[in-house]
Amino acid sequence: MERKQTLIVGGGIGGLATALALSQATGRSVHVLERSTEFGEIGAGLQLAPNATRILDRLGVLTEISGYAVHPDRLVWMDALREQKITEIDLGATFREHFGHPYIVMHRNDLLSVLLDACRRNKSITLETDRHVEWVEDVGDGARLGCADGTAYETEILIGADGLRSKVRGSVSSDEPVCAEYVAYRGTMPMSQMSTHAGLDNVVMWVGPDMHFVQYPVRRGELYNQVAVFRSKRYTPDSDDWGTVEEFDAHFAQTCDYVQSCAKLMWRDRRWPMYDREPILGWTHNRIALLGDAAHAMLQYIAQGACQAIEDAGCLAKCIAEGEADIPAALVRYQTLRAHQAARVQITARAMGKFFHLAGAEAEVRNTLMGLRSPSDYSHLDWLYGERKAAN
Repeated sequence: MERKQTLIVGGGIGGLATALALSQATGRSVHVLERSTEFGEIGAGLQLAPNATRILDRLGVLTEISGYAVHPDRLVWMDALREQKITEIDLGATFREHFGHPYIVMHRNDLLSVLLDACRRNKSITLETDRHVEWVEDVGDGARLGCADGTAYETEILIGADGLRSKVRGSVSSDEPVCAEYVAYRGTMPMSQMSTHAGLDNVVMWVGPDMHFVQYPVRRGELYNQVAVFRSKRYTPDSDDWGTVEEFDAHFAQTCDYVQSCAKLMWRDRRWPMYDREPILGWTHNRIALLGDAAHAMLQYIAQGACQAIEDAGCLAKCIAEGEADIPAALVRYQTLRAHQAARVQITARAMGKFFHLAGAEAEVRNTLMGLRSPSDYSHLDWLYGERKAAN
């Protein structure tokens, strides 16, 4: 059984950000186990709001990240049926001054690559791939785990950053993921293939009945990312035959000509069923802690999944650095500082999904009310994007 001072299960964005944050804040050695045979992110685009870019800046990687990212001018809501603007949020200088850090969009793998390179440069961090964790054991003053190939580890601190179907989560909760009955199709394409209809420097959200369509540039503006989401009427919990390409085409046939033309450019070879978890406030047990989707898997409707994982990383590192003498108490403090906020984000994401997908008279009321707000009114975002000093 290999002995590690700190062990992180999961080498995604949350896991690598945590490894970097912990090594910098505490000087602890950190070992990361990744299930796949190589480090990489599935998917394409990623939105990072100031609550995440603030932490990435403190980790010393924001400048490098900015070399891959796009700084959008606005976040625009459009009616997908009528091709009319509903509202917009100014993401420019006024936004950056208000929150202290920018809103950026980028390719998921570009962010992971920057974090991975930073971890590889750090002598306190070791990385291991092809490690499929099968069991986890709490031993009070530490934890043990074993992998499918027979490899076993013992550690002072175990951090589960192993995603929606976390093996480590079983140490603190017996719940299961919740299917939203929605499915997403994703894809990127060269920017030259896109029209300037809604402004290629913006994040554009087209909303309609039981569907939405998101567009924004990534990778220095060289690629255009699109995500199509819709509710499947064929969903059943005991079948995988739902959210099909035929349903996709039928659902988006109701949208305006522009959205239909863009939807035809989507990748059709893979779909992503959408799941989240019920919020829980207990993320820790003795020297085991959860982080990211393992702690608070959420729907994508307010683009906070990766952001919340990065916030977790910064907060966890700070709590351990300030509480090395009593690690279980430090992990409880991390849980106290983060769990209620993350639960609020999970609940808000569910509510915003319903808000996006209104139809008929309810959609009319939504569009009218949102059309009254000022593009530079950030009051409704302060709780989410603003700095919470105790946690950061």
